[in-house]
Amino acid sequence: MISYIKGTLAHLEPEESLVVVETGGIGYGILISGKDLDLLPGHGEEIRLYTYLQVKEDGLQLYGFLTREDQKLFKMLLSVSGIGPKGALGILTALSADDLRFAVLADDAKAISKAPGIGHKTAQKLILELKDKLKLEDAFEAKLAKADLGRKSDLSGLTKAKNEAVEALTALGYSSADALKAVRQTELTEEMSVEEILKAALKHMSF
Repeated sequence: MISYIKGTLAHLEPEESLVVVETGGIGYGILISGKDLDLLPGHGEEIRLYTYLQVKEDGLQLYGFLTREDQKLFKMLLSVSGIGPKGALGILTALSADDLRFAVLADDAKAISKAPGIGHKTAQKLILELKDKLKLEDAFEAKLAKADLGRKSDLSGLTKAKNEAVEALTALGYSSADALKAVRQTELTEEMSVEEILKAALKHMSF
């Protein structure tokens, strides 16, 4: 199995979201998401793409991702009945890894159905099949890690505070989906307490 390919960005076909990475004298044609397409280095520069190899009757096709996180989510999307590689790539083009996690956890089928070729029913099926595989704690920790708010111990404390704020809103009678969306919209700092996060989240609640 090819876990990743590291080499030189030799060729790019934006209209097909196809890149050619040259390594060891071989050029590998790899399909990537539109989101990753915008983040590619310049022509001739070194690149590493984490890959997924699709085996088809008429040949092989590589799909690539700039992060292991996207590679992992891509494989999870393929486990959903009715979603193939191109559909999964379309979802990761329309939604970042963070947005996809929160959309699934918040039962936001509307956000997921914005991806090309993904209807409302397919989005609902995706949520149903992936919800148990995704954790709120992982979603917050990944979000906070990208925001570079501090060391891992700090992230753990802030993640816990956000989780408690979601639970508090739920206890006040809000749905888990509304609570999650509201807390997600808060601006985070390391010093914020549960109460401060809760107050900020309440400002985003719809009445």
